[in-house]
Amino acid sequence: MTRALRRSAEATRYLLTGLLTAVPALLGIGPVLVFLALLVITLPWLPYAVKPLRALANLERRRAARLLGHEIPVPYRELGDAKSDEARRLMWSPALWRDVAWIGVHGVLGLVAGVFAVGLWPAIPFSFSQPLWWWAAPEGSQSAFVTLDSWPKALTLPFLQVALDVFLLLWLVPRLARWQARLAEVLLGPTRRSSLTERVEQLTETRAEALEAHGAELRRIERDLHDGTQAQLVAAALRLGLADRRFDAEPDAARTLFLEAREGVEEALTQLRTVIRGIYPPILSDRGLAGALRALAAGRPIPVEMDLTDARAPAAVEAAAYFVVAEALTNVAKHSGAARAWVTVRRDGALLSIVVRDDGKGGADAGRGSGLAGIRRRVAALDGVTRIDSPDGGGTTLEVALPCGS
Repeated sequence: MTRALRRSAEATRYLLTGLLTAVPALLGIGPVLVFLALLVITLPWLPYAVKPLRALANLERRRAARLLGHEIPVPYRELGDAKSDEARRLMWSPALWRDVAWIGVHGVLGLVAGVFAVGLWPAIPFSFSQPLWWWAAPEGSQSAFVTLDSWPKALTLPFLQVALDVFLLLWLVPRLARWQARLAEVLLGPTRRSSLTERVEQLTETRAEALEAHGAELRRIERDLHDGTQAQLVAAALRLGLADRRFDAEPDAARTLFLEAREGVEEALTQLRTVIRGIYPPILSDRGLAGALRALAAGRPIPVEMDLTDARAPAAVEAAAYFVVAEALTNVAKHSGAARAWVTVRRDGALLSIVVRDDGKGGADAGRGSGLAGIRRRVAALDGVTRIDSPDGGGTTLEVALPCGS
């Protein structure tokens, strides 16, 4: 019973706060209808006119999201200036007309539901007290929809009324609150078509970023092979050719050239291993992501505390996670001035979450070439999400979520 009363009280509070949007919505129905009726004349000012409407709808979205337990996406594009093309785009926007429909429905139903829910609470003690003063009430007073005109009725009907009020309070009011939140989700959330359009745009953007990241990676590998490994192998081949010519006449000089060529080949192999690690670190296959990250942190100039999961993920996801942490720790060492860093990796169902935090000076900006843009591209290529919180003087926190399947 206590839990049911608490749920009813929360639902009543939700419906009561709904009056904050229902009353303005009800008062705004008339002006909105007049504005729409004069749309040809008022069209240039439409971008300005929808701003208070959107503010009211956003308030309702936040209220409904708290009750439903999940966010309601905002289906709006950013408003432009009060120009004819912007106004025409708004006029044909489904989101505008859904907002107008919500104003009409919520303005009436939200007001009725809020007043009804609030009125039930004082109705219960009022009905309880009726047997004490029913005889002094005006003629025709009723309880449980029956006129009180005798003591038997006065001693029974008020308690039936209390039972009905309690039933409505515990059963109907929570459902009214849920229905009101669902109404906001249906009318104020994006349509399936707009959601699909947004998803297509997002996938197009992430695929473009993936191709850009892939092209940059290929150019880096080509540059490393051309300027490093290939140059060392060409130099070794020249030394071997010179050593072959001098072998009979100057064996000591030929031996020196052979030794130099061997050193060049060894250096080329070292550079080749570095390039291979840049494509997919072999340590990931040998030790897994947790072991690879511990080895990565061991060579850092500042202490790094690790809190890692031993759960495995697909190879592409582990590689992305490894490079995200590596780039983030490199940024910490080069730019943050931090004395300590923390790395947390967790597998939560179909998501691999990564948090890299430091106690440095903050102020990291992905637009200033700090390596964060590369992290965003790499994560976006896997449909992941990147969030950076870096206030000045407050350290930097990098959060990454990578989908990795079930």
